[in-house]
Amino acid sequence: MKQVLAAALVSLLLLAGTAAAAEDEPDAPDRTKLGEFVPSSQPFPAPAVSLTDSAGHSFDLADLRGKLVLVNLWATWCEPCLREMPSLERLQSRFGERIAVLAVSEDSGGNKTVEPFIAKLGLKSVKIYIDPKSEVGHAFGVRGLPTSFLIDREGKVLGRVEGAAEWDSPKILGVLEPLLSGGGVVKASSRRARF
Repeated sequence: MKQVLAAALVSLLLLAGTAAAAEDEPDAPDRTKLGEFVPSSQPFPAPAVSLTDSAGHSFDLADLRGKLVLVNLWATWCEPCLREMPSLERLQSRFGERIAVLAVSEDSGGNKTVEPFIAKLGLKSVKIYIDPKSEVGHAFGVRGLPTSFLIDREGKVLGRVEGAAEWDSPKILGVLEPLLSGGGVVKASSRRARF
């Protein structure tokens, strides 16, 4: 029994040491914490996706080039999504045309499921899109909901947030405001910022 306990302790210590060393390696596995903004180590082109609104009109994400875009993937059954949605509404209301906040519902029930939710929360500023087959989520490689992607004016993904965030908090506004003014850059060297 002592040998089994000793072997287990040695294994745990080795794993802890490997994990600590891996954090300094550029190709280390992603250890994202929920609610953290993770800048892209190198901004990359946003996937070519089409978005469909509740009226059935669609457009390509690429049509928003020239504008700062926040794509938020969510669902009505997702409790963290429900908590974060009012802050997305406040963000869009605050900055108006300077940012496009796109809330893309991954609900399989589509518009029938989403419309009552929008009415209940009184969402008016955030643009709501329907993605019942999760095509947008798959294109972005989403691992869970909510997940958001910040896209610059050139159509490149600057970073992401997995989990709910307070989009109008001082920390997140500190990231967004320089980008909204056109002079800011999200640097990969800046470690993860908690929102």
